[in-house]
Formats: sequence, C-alpha cells, structure tokens
Amino acid sequence: MSFPITRMRRLRRSAKLRDLVAETTLTVNDLLYPMFVVEGKGVVQPVGSMPGVDRFSVDKLVEECQAVAALGIPAVMFFGIPAKKDPLGRGAYADDGIVPRAIRAVRKAVPDLLLVPDVCMCEYTDHGHCGIIDKNDVHNDASIELLAKAALAYAKAGADMVAPSDMMDGRVMEIREALDEAGYEHIPIMSYAAKYASAFYGPFREAAESAPQFGDRKAYQMDPRNGAEALREVELDIEEGADIVMVKPALPYLDIISRVREQFDLPVAAYQVSGEYAMVKAAAEKGWIDHDRVMMESLISIKRAGADIILTYFAKQAAKLL
Repeated sequence: MSFPITRMRRLRRSAKLRDLVAETTLTVNDLLYPMFVVEGKGVVQPVGSMPGVDRFSVDKLVEECQAVAALGIPAVMFFGIPAKKDPLGRGAYADDGIVPRAIRAVRKAVPDLLLVPDVCMCEYTDHGHCGIIDKNDVHNDASIELLAKAALAYAKAGADMVAPSDMMDGRVMEIREALDEAGYEHIPIMSYAAKYASAFYGPFREAAESAPQFGDRKAYQMDPRNGAEALREVELDIEEGADIVMVKPALPYLDIISRVREQFDLPVAAYQVSGEYAMVKAAAEKGWIDHDRVMMESLISIKRAGADIILTYFAKQAAKLL
C-alpha cells in the first residue's frame, strides 16, 4: 500500500493513541538501583561526579532503601567501600565486612526488597584491580577462589542474588559450586557476562575508590571493538550456571544487548553506568538538554534493545515519573 491509503501519522495523533500502540513499555519493575555503602554512622557523602548519588553508612543506607522500596523499585545492588584495603581484598569476603553488614541491616528493615550485592575485588584491594596480583598481573584462578568466598559471605548474610563483575574466567562455575555445596543452590547468579573495558566508568571509580593503582583492566575486561566475543562470553557463563546475563555499559553497547537477546533465552540485564548518568546530568545542568526526557528516552532505548533488567542510577528519578 502507498500514500494516501497508508498514512503512518494516523496512530501518532494523540498521546492515548501513541500509548495504545507503543511497542516498548518501561515500568518500575524493570529497574535495579546501584548503591554505595561505607563505614561509619550517620554518613551521607555526595559523589561529586554523580549529582544526586550518595555514599551511605549502613544506618543511612537502611533509610535510603526504605525510600527506594516506597517508590516501588524492586531491587538494589550494593557496592562496599571498606575502611581498610589490602593486597588480598579481605574486606570483600569477610563475614563481618561492610556488604554483609549492610545486607543484614536492610534485610531486617526492608524484607521485601531484593538485595543483589556486586561481587568483585576492586573496591577492597589496595592496588584497585579485580583480583589477586601475581607479578603485576591478575592471577585468574587464585582470584576466583576469593570471589566465591565473597559470594558465599553475601548469601549467608541474606542476599537474594549475587552479581560477579570481575570478568575472571571460570568465576561463575566457582561461585555456583561454592553456593551449592553450602546449601545455597537457590541463590541465582546475575553475571556481568559482557563487561567492556570502557571509558564510561570514571565517576564510579571515584564513588567506589576503585581506580587501578597501575596499568588498566584491558587484560580481563572486554575490548570495545569486539561483538562476537561477547556472545561467546555470555554462552560460557550460561554453561557455568548463570541465571541472568548482563551487558555493561548499556548505551554504547545497545547492539550487544540486542544480539544477546536474540541468541539466548535467559533474562538479560544492562548496566547504564556512571559515565552515561554523569553526561546527562552535566548536559542538563548546562541547559543543553531536557533532563527527564533524555533520561527516559535512554532507559527506553535500553529496554527496546532487549534488556529485561536495567541497572541505573536514575532509578529513583525514573520511578517517580513512571
């Protein structure tokens, strides 16, 4: 059919018509809110490069999680910043570490909120890498043993799911076996399956105090030039026992989200990272863009690409609009 029989504008004439035929629907149930927890009491520390994002002591984290739950956001992710760091990142897997204490406190106060701690070493090591260093290189197999200990500590504390973000080979299987052997076979793993060595992580590294003290993470995070490799990474994580697979970052890798969605039938998560958030905030502050419209458009684009779950620092603001 051709003009005038086919007029594409007919279904765009009003907001109700547009809503009726919308192909993609974003809801608050799609959102997962990343949060930072620090030592101390009564602490609320704004993150300079991420306006609207704070670091909380456990007591204040509980209050913030109550507010998050009241908005209908179903899940939060915790990143811990310990008081002391060491070469082995002991704070990551200590039973009385900052994240297990946060999990226990929030679980008691907000029982229906899904708690999904990030599992990595970079916030806890004094060198800032995501594993154990051996001769200036990250030792893969030694690192995954400690990552499994961390995941187990979080499960014991009451986590609903664990999310390994380190990109070590074989870590999903190591974590799955550790959880199963300890009686936590019911705890799902949301794997950062395709995590790129991205320039969009800068503000996060300020917030988590996790910048590498030497070198970079290109030897274990993915090369931004590669797409087919991401599918292999995802497939391997699924074979090892991942229940949800994640692509990180989101907006620069919408093509990867789409390819993962088309090829695999597991739930797909996407992380709208700190740099994506900070750019919108900075441009809106300059008056160059409409903050809320750009925020929602970016989130809808991630959902349209195929993500079932969106980790985003915009979660609270988006929930209020939704």
